[in-house]
Amino acid sequence: RRSSSVRGLSHVRCKTTQRVVMGVVFGMLLRYMNVKDSSALIMISFPGEILMRMLKMLILPLIISSLITGLAGLDARSSGRMGSRAMVYYMSTTVIAAILGVILVLGIHPGNPKLRGGAAGAAPKNQEVSSLDAFLDLIRNLFPENLVQACFQQVQTVLKKVPVAAPNQTEPILVNKKKLEYKWGMNVLGLIGFFITFGICMGRMGERGKIMCDFFNILNEIIMTMVSLIMWYSPVGIASLIAGKIAAIGDLEVVARQLGMYMLTVIVGLVIHGGLILPAIFFGITRKSPFTFYTGIFQAWITALGTASSAGTLPVTFRCLEENLKIDKRVTRFVLPIGATINMDGTALYEAVAAIFIAQMNDISLDGGQIVTVSMTATLASVGAASIPSAGLVTMLLILTAVGLPTQDISLLIAVDWLLDRMRTSINVVGDSFGAGIVDHLSKVELAELDAAEMQILSPEELDFIPPPPILTEMDLVDPLKPPELPPRSPRPPKQNHHSHVLSQSHSITYSPSRSVRSPSPRSIRSPSPRSVCSHSPRPFRTHSPRLLHRTEPGYCALPSHENQVSTQPCFFSLYCHVSLNY
Repeated sequence: RRSSSVRGLSHVRCKTTQRVVMGVVFGMLLRYMNVKDSSALIMISFPGEILMRMLKMLILPLIISSLITGLAGLDARSSGRMGSRAMVYYMSTTVIAAILGVILVLGIHPGNPKLRGGAAGAAPKNQEVSSLDAFLDLIRNLFPENLVQACFQQVQTVLKKVPVAAPNQTEPILVNKKKLEYKWGMNVLGLIGFFITFGICMGRMGERGKIMCDFFNILNEIIMTMVSLIMWYSPVGIASLIAGKIAAIGDLEVVARQLGMYMLTVIVGLVIHGGLILPAIFFGITRKSPFTFYTGIFQAWITALGTASSAGTLPVTFRCLEENLKIDKRVTRFVLPIGATINMDGTALYEAVAAIFIAQMNDISLDGGQIVTVSMTATLASVGAASIPSAGLVTMLLILTAVGLPTQDISLLIAVDWLLDRMRTSINVVGDSFGAGIVDHLSKVELAELDAAEMQILSPEELDFIPPPPILTEMDLVDPLKPPELPPRSPRPPKQNHHSHVLSQSHSITYSPSRSVRSPSPRSIRSPSPRSVCSHSPRPFRTHSPRLLHRTEPGYCALPSHENQVSTQPCFFSLYCHVSLNY
């Protein structure tokens, strides 16, 4: 069964790769045919939209079931160590990615002041976003006031113009004032915080919480089965997404000429981080081949490349790590949901490059302190970035405001964000997967101790008890293909003549009014069946019928006639005659 599942997974991977190539070719063909009809583009992207909706549908139940079941199987000490290792890995790789982006953008210097042109006039105004407000929003979202509301809304600090009455003036003055309001989008951070606590408390309840643990385990298996079904549709959806995005690009030549070096800088940084740094860290800690690991997560990487959502790719990542790479489910269910929310290596690199690129484009030189500020702010902003498409553009405002750069030039990056967003999301998923592999390797001892503790719960008599072999009955020893043997046939006593039998009884009969004498029924006078005369019988019976009595002979009784077939009264007249003759 395992070999058939492996063949099925490899078949899906091959089909996904083919569909990605077909999507790129089909999108370029549509551009060559100059297809600009919005209805046609919507129909081309429609299968991909269905794939995105199906994956997002499974995010909430998957996060709930995976976190609760993963933490219920761990004690507080093991979960604390595992969480500490995951956080150290996430923050380290994110800082490395941000520093790598800064080094590359300063070395390649893709920014050119001539690129701005007239695009700044249509850009949005400065939103005056504060880094402190964004950090406080993270803490607020970590503790949602309404768990149901956290499934589809999260809190955010915004600036609202509020009329304030001014002295000596008839009209009020509009003043910007900070205000908390809810925006649409799942509060993944708050849900993770709640269900981590829920899982730890349920695990400490022991046997009383076993029913709930079994429920969430079954829920997790059901969700993973649904993910397996969606994966057979994913090649078509990914090809549709890529083809629709390529066909919807405006003037590709102008965009490539203006932002070609910027795209090259980001792509080179992502390739170095995902292809060299992360595998080197993985090999240095686990001493395992990173190429084998990449083969196991190939399906998740392709899905992230097509969907541009690390949260939407989370079901596929679970399936790849648990089925292909055989990583402990307690590790994946605890590490991956957290990683999909706070581990954004590609986003940190992208935001660092974009911030310094805008500074170069505006001919603004940054000193050492500002560059360090860009790196640290990019790291923190990537943690707060939602795991949804194009979330990096929103957090980009934090970095630009922190170093005093104009936010109007973000509109220049929107033209190429569709491609870079997919590439950085794929690196985010790769970083989450490598983190789960590293934490699994470092937590082998704790997991083995937990398994040994579960075995010690049973008494030594139960562990050493060997069940006795089953007691075989005669029915168990019977061969079902062999017919049963019949027991030996016992000899029957020989039948006596009816006439002699009646005569021998007639001498011992005395008349009594209270006793009825019944003559033998004609049914009892039967000839022996041919089956009774067998070759193995010791004394074969006679095959002729007994002699019938004459009417004048004693003991004679008239047979029932056609008119009187049910006459069962004894023949008293013949009995009286027989008795009188004896006297």
